Amino acid sequence: MNQELEKTLWATADKLRNNMDAAEYKHVVLGLIFLKYISDSFEDLYNTLKADKLSDEEDKDEYLAENVFYVPPSARWGFIQHQRAKLPSIGKDIDDAMDAIEKDNPSLKGVLPKDYARPALDKKRLGELVDLIGNIGFKEKGHSSKDLLGRVYEYFLGMFADAEGKRGGQFYTPESIVKLLVEMLEPYSGRIYDGCCGSGGMFVQSEKFLDAHGGKIGDIAVYGQESNPTTYKLAKMNLAIRGIDAKIELGDTFHNDKHKDLKADYIMANPPFNISDWGGEQLQDRHLWKFGVPPTSNANYGWLQLFINKLNSTGTAGIVLANGSMTTNAGSEGEIRKQLITEGLVDCMVALPTQLFFNTQIPACLWFLARNRTNHKFRNRAGEILFIDARKIGALISRKNKAFNDDDIKQISDVYHNWRNIDGSYEDVQGFCKSATLAEVEANNFVLTPGRYVGTEEAEDDGISYDEKVAEISQNLKGYFEKSTALQQRIKINLAKVGIEI
Repeated sequence: MNQELEKTLWATADKLRNNMDAAEYKHVVLGLIFLKYISDSFEDLYNTLKADKLSDEEDKDEYLAENVFYVPPSARWGFIQHQRAKLPSIGKDIDDAMDAIEKDNPSLKGVLPKDYARPALDKKRLGELVDLIGNIGFKEKGHSSKDLLGRVYEYFLGMFADAEGKRGGQFYTPESIVKLLVEMLEPYSGRIYDGCCGSGGMFVQSEKFLDAHGGKIGDIAVYGQESNPTTYKLAKMNLAIRGIDAKIELGDTFHNDKHKDLKADYIMANPPFNISDWGGEQLQDRHLWKFGVPPTSNANYGWLQLFINKLNSTGTAGIVLANGSMTTNAGSEGEIRKQLITEGLVDCMVALPTQLFFNTQIPACLWFLARNRTNHKFRNRAGEILFIDARKIGALISRKNKAFNDDDIKQISDVYHNWRNIDGSYEDVQGFCKSATLAEVEANNFVLTPGRYVGTEEAEDDGISYDEKVAEISQNLKGYFEKSTALQQRIKINLAKVGIEI
């Protein structure tokens, strides 16, 4: 998709925001994009059915059979844009459209935003926004309107996360981090789980991975849970736009696990960092705590154990956590980390650069866990842990945020694959990656910070000897003082008074 189109759409939509908070406006825009998307999908099939004399274009079952949402006449985008957008009643008309769609599509019940009629929302600006979104895709060659709408939705999710700052990070993990997790884990088939799924970015990126590698979305089954009701709705819409049939549930994963019996092949998650109000005091006897009871003041090691429990016998996980999780000895955390290491569950650790997240400047890392590191899928890595220090990788994409580009992601993921795969050709690179033994990790008191193991980057040898460098520096200083100014002369005199001759 043309990046200029993305920027133009965002700039135009942002102008229409007026004085509305980004967190509130987000639902206005994303709800409309979703409505436009499902209406376009409906219209495509509607026209096909209409051309077929044996079909009824208003038969809801025809749409159900093709996994397309049925859109009733009063909710179709053409009707809303061309007959209602300029009317003062446009807010109520959109609310009614959302209601009608939910009634005809039970899977969307309670998901769509229905607050467009509120007095605080300027109806003239709302009509302008309808016109703006109504034109997405029509002038772009080589793209369907639906394809563009899906990408615009994803782009706007990121831009709203940036605009919201700290609060925005609750629903959005930066795309390049998600892409790195997916590229490293390679979820070609099986069950994928995220117990704090936000707006569903992990699942969207998995679908893109499959598409890029010739796989089929039907080869994976997606399961997720999200505790925030408004974020849960964003996820449901995001995945519906992508055509991903996901079992996303609403609720607190620790206290009301909706996928209790699930055993996943892959887990990708970005739980909230260092969360203290997670209700850990109510979970002291939880069956999850096989490696030790996590402190009630921090959920990090609660998340790690929850995800380990969700993995099947050969499952792998990639989890984003704060850097402190690699070194902490607070409460029982140091002992739990030791247990995870000695039990052979820690496969790889990646240190990330700062400024990757919209919501926090806390340095972060990636934990890669594996239930069985001796299975036939990959080489036997028992007794080893791979450390990757990626802190110097990535580039600024704005004044305050960094991201990995495709080459960066390939550089990091290739190291992991070469180390993990049976036919890999892995080598340690000083300052970047190191395959350490458990004995080395134990010698470092079970600290998992990659910098402890990879060492410092080797300086490039310029072929000049030490003595030559000293001679060059001395000559430069001599030349400097030979060209001395009056100030430099005074410095020489003062230095001579204390016994230093130059």
